[in-house]
Amino acid sequence: MKFNRYVALGDSFTEGVGDADPARPNGLRGWADRVAEELGRHSASFEYANLAIRGKLLDQVIEEQIDTAVALRPDLVTIYAGGNDMMRPSIDIDGLVARYEQALSRLVDTGATVVVFTAYDAGWAPVFRLTRGRAAVYNELVREVADRLGVTVLDFWRLRGYDDYRMWDTDRLHMSSPGHARMASEVLDRLGVQHTIALDPLPAATEPTPDERRRDDLRWARTFLGPWLMRRVRGTSSGDGVTPRWPIPVPAADALS
Repeated sequence: MKFNRYVALGDSFTEGVGDADPARPNGLRGWADRVAEELGRHSASFEYANLAIRGKLLDQVIEEQIDTAVALRPDLVTIYAGGNDMMRPSIDIDGLVARYEQALSRLVDTGATVVVFTAYDAGWAPVFRLTRGRAAVYNELVREVADRLGVTVLDFWRLRGYDDYRMWDTDRLHMSSPGHARMASEVLDRLGVQHTIALDPLPAATEPTPDERRRDDLRWARTFLGPWLMRRVRGTSSGDGVTPRWPIPVPAADALS
């Protein structure tokens, strides 16, 4: 398939957090940039915009990004939203997905190919496994919405191989560079687009000692969990002051080379 204008929407998942690249806006690359690079190989007129900002709740993604995306007249849109909502103390998942469906319907009405994602199955991961039940309900509702609207689903919940800490950044919440590369490959495969992304198999993992695991857990609590909890108390977000990485469509060759 050939696309000429790709717009990526969402939160940190799509912004690219965890895949550092100091030469790019916000110091990130991410799976969406990788997808855009590959799509640009198939179309000389290809353009790419990425409106995603870390920390955004679903309603913020809808309010701040949908109108802009529609106005850009894309022929491909990817969107993932709701993950940050599921980490809040309480959540109305039915209401959340109902609002999501309304937003997705607007994107579908543009005539663009729309790709949505299910949430990841973090049942193997300490702390994050507490959101597993919510994620499962959210995912089934998203699948139902996708069926009604005819949008493409990338079912992250069912992807094997992400139950390895090396696929995740040190905060254990965002994908690492190998995780982002794998996600880009999955998106392109789901779209039926030929690509050049090579996924080298990870070597066998070494089992940490109890002392190493304890040190890693303490470091994670100090560098991620503590600051995350403080932001909840203060009512602030990791996305405060952060701007979209590619707010205006740009040729992939100029932006990503």
